[in-house]
Amino acid sequence: MTHATASKTAAGRFFEDFRIGETIRHATPRTLNAGDASLYSALYGTRFALQSADTFAKAIGYPESPIDDVLAFHVVFGKTVADVSLNAVANLGYAECRFVKAVYPGDTLTSTSEVIGLKENSNKQSGVVYVRSRGFNQHGDTVLDYVRWVMVRKRDHHSPAPDAVVPKLVEAVALADLGSACPAIERAAYDDTLSGSPNRFEDYVAGERIDHVDGITVEEAEHMIATRLYQNTAKVHFNQHSEGQGRFGRRLIYGGHVISLARALSFNGLANAFHIAAINGGRHVAPLFAGDTVFAWSEILETSVLPGRDDVGALRVRTVATKNRPCTDFPLREGDGYEPNVILDLDYWALAPRRP
Repeated sequence: MTHATASKTAAGRFFEDFRIGETIRHATPRTLNAGDASLYSALYGTRFALQSADTFAKAIGYPESPIDDVLAFHVVFGKTVADVSLNAVANLGYAECRFVKAVYPGDTLTSTSEVIGLKENSNKQSGVVYVRSRGFNQHGDTVLDYVRWVMVRKRDHHSPAPDAVVPKLVEAVALADLGSACPAIERAAYDDTLSGSPNRFEDYVAGERIDHVDGITVEEAEHMIATRLYQNTAKVHFNQHSEGQGRFGRRLIYGGHVISLARALSFNGLANAFHIAAINGGRHVAPLFAGDTVFAWSEILETSVLPGRDDVGALRVRTVATKNRPCTDFPLREGDGYEPNVILDLDYWALAPRRP
């Protein structure tokens, strides 16, 4: 004889399950260690000296080599997926992302999200959910704070929509809010040979464009391993049985995978932009699939001296990633939209050492 019981499994939230002002506390705490950092390096080929060598990090003023900024972002983001975007159609963008405190091997990260915006789409089949997510370490200190918006399916296309609320977001994180995750840097000890480039903060000018030259082809196994590394459970990345019947006919690569690839590629030209201090805004312009090759280029939007600091300066960088298209001519816009091969448009602040 069988007995009907309440389901012990979770189907994830749909658009109509979100309420403005609610705060969601996410599972599962995650302790990061050197193994996670090594796997991240193996997946993307990142070469920034600070995140690669304890000796380099200690010489310039860090207690040890920190966890890569983007890895910390992905782990905080991954905690939110089961409660925010398990039933997502697409992750659309980011804003007001501040890297508040450095993350080191041995730190344990947790996440919360506050719902700050809701807007049903005109097709009545989905809606956009805006959340402000925060990552904390084991001491309760905020390490990361950001806004993202994601298109989420509706459970019932006929269910009434809430009043639309779209949050107003700043164009760029203020200079005064940058640098808290970066200790005082010993400029004289910063070895330009070991870092991979002689170019420091003073060598970059607004309007300068840099082709990062190299390309990286994405393999199916790599993007799935990467997404599992972050405990990101979004269905579109893993389940070919269901995605084969979807609009693309195959698994969609996590947008954050593209961010990491573009950041790794940017080493060739921005090797001394050693710390991402903030992400001002980001847009996943088009999907990426296994077999595609990613290229990237960057434009220096601003160069700014940080208030009260003479050791590092802030470079506002726009990094654009493409698929199957080298960036020698800096592809971006076409008519009122993007050039067809553009897949990522990311605006961020990176710190670079100043000259002694």
